Amino acid sequence: MSRIGKIPVKVPQGVKVAFDGGIMSVEGPKGKLTQKYHPVISFEQKDGEIIVSRANEEKQSKAFHGLYRNLLSNMVTGVSAGFAKTLLITGVGYRAEVQGGLLFLSLGYSNDIYFGIPEGISITAETTKVTVSGIDKQRVGEISAQIRKLRPPEPYKGKGIRYENEIIRRKVGKSGVK
Repeated sequence: MSRIGKIPVKVPQGVKVAFDGGIMSVEGPKGKLTQKYHPVISFEQKDGEIIVSRANEEKQSKAFHGLYRNLLSNMVTGVSAGFAKTLLITGVGYRAEVQGGLLFLSLGYSNDIYFGIPEGISITAETTKVTVSGIDKQRVGEISAQIRKLRPPEPYKGKGIRYENEIIRRKVGKSGVK
C-alpha cells in the first residue's frame, strides 16, 4: 500500500468536503477549491477524517493514490489556514512595492518591472521582502517562481530574488594573484 496514500486526512472544524461526479470540492473559511479525480480512487469520510483508497494494485493506481491524498490534504489546509511563500530581494537599489493590482519591482534593469497580481492571490511587499499568499498551494508556488525568475540569485555577490529558506552557494571571484 502507498505510504502517503494510507495516511488519513484530518478535516478541521468549519471545513466541508464533498465528492460527487469525479470532482472533490473543499469549502472552508478562506474559500472554496475543486479538483477532478480519477475513478480508480475512492474516498470515505469517518469521524473527522477522510480515508483514500484505490480499486486495484496497478502501478498507475498506486501513483494516483498518493497524488489525490496529497491534493486533498493541500486543499483542506488551504481553505482552513492558507499557504504563503516569502521572497527576499538582495541588491543595492533593489526594491518592491504593491500599488493596486500591480507589484512594482526595481531589480537593476533599465526599466521597472510591473507584475500583475492574479485573482485569488494576495501579495504584500516591504522594501526587500515579498510575501505571496493564497489558498491554492500550486498557484502560490507558481506565482512565487515567476517572481523569482525575474532576477534569479547569482552566486558571486548573491544579488537577486531568492526564497526565504533558500541557501545560495557562493562562488569565489577572480583571485587577482599573479
